[in-house]
Amino acid sequence: MREAAFVKQNKEKWIGFENALHNNAKINPDDLASYYIQLTNDLSYAQTYYPESKTLLYLNSLASQAHQKIYVTKRESKNKIISFCRDEFPLFFYQYHKTLLYSFLIFTAAVIIGVVSTLNDDSFVRLILGDAYVNMTIENIEKGEPMAVYKSGSNIGTFLGITINNIRVAIFAFALGVFFSVGTIWILFSNGIMLGSFITFFYNYGILEKTSTVWLHGTIEISVIVIAGCAGLVMGNSFLFPKTYSRRVAFMKGAKDGLKILVSTIPFFIIAGFIEGFITRYGEQMPWLLAYSIIFISLFIIVYYYIIYPILLNKAQSQLTPKLT
Repeated sequence: MREAAFVKQNKEKWIGFENALHNNAKINPDDLASYYIQLTNDLSYAQTYYPESKTLLYLNSLASQAHQKIYVTKRESKNKIISFCRDEFPLFFYQYHKTLLYSFLIFTAAVIIGVVSTLNDDSFVRLILGDAYVNMTIENIEKGEPMAVYKSGSNIGTFLGITINNIRVAIFAFALGVFFSVGTIWILFSNGIMLGSFITFFYNYGILEKTSTVWLHGTIEISVIVIAGCAGLVMGNSFLFPKTYSRRVAFMKGAKDGLKILVSTIPFFIIAGFIEGFITRYGEQMPWLLAYSIIFISLFIIVYYYIIYPILLNKAQSQLTPKLT
């Protein structure tokens, strides 16, 4: 390729990157790294085909500035966790909204299967939830305390046990994505069918309204399992659909991104565990307005943080950052 054609093809990209560096525009760290890789590739090409040219001098200078911005002048923020939660993660997660939708649709399909199967076959719920749990719940229903299971055990013991178990499920949902996303889909499907069967079981006994007690903690718990499933799909799909990367590089990037998504769910699992350990046990005595306020506030927090806020933040970011191609 002639030097003039090479410059014309990449000029807009280089100028955009240069403006972003000089204007100290905030760029997502992953995007910055991607732009830097493109720049160094262009620099290597120029070194090979256009030695001692002005193009080479320009790219060398630009790469040096980018390197300094990424590695030399980078300062660790004292509020790194706050910065990650408030800015870095939402900006990063926006690109995986479509994967989150797939995770949600898989889970929802499984819930529907659980509902339809339990409506048409009374024995299905036993197959999914187990005879011991079903028999215990029937006994509690006959005693007039269908949610008695949530009153057993100590507050702290329940909180710790549930939180650890939920995080374990999330880790499995992520880790099993390594099997080409099939393992993650299985986790989403099994949990979705379990939820559908559980809800329909109470519906069949005419006490569906009692499940509002479960949604006190379940709103966050179920939502974040879907998000953990998204993390697993990100990793698994990165190998199946590497795009312009090699499969090895794509998989490493997907595993890193999926792990970042998984880490973001841990605080929410802790909150869900706290609610189940300290609040759910009092759900039946709780005023309905308070109970539903907790449920809808929980849902709003999840939807806002993982869907609405990333969209708003990326819109604001796109207005401040020069467009790079």
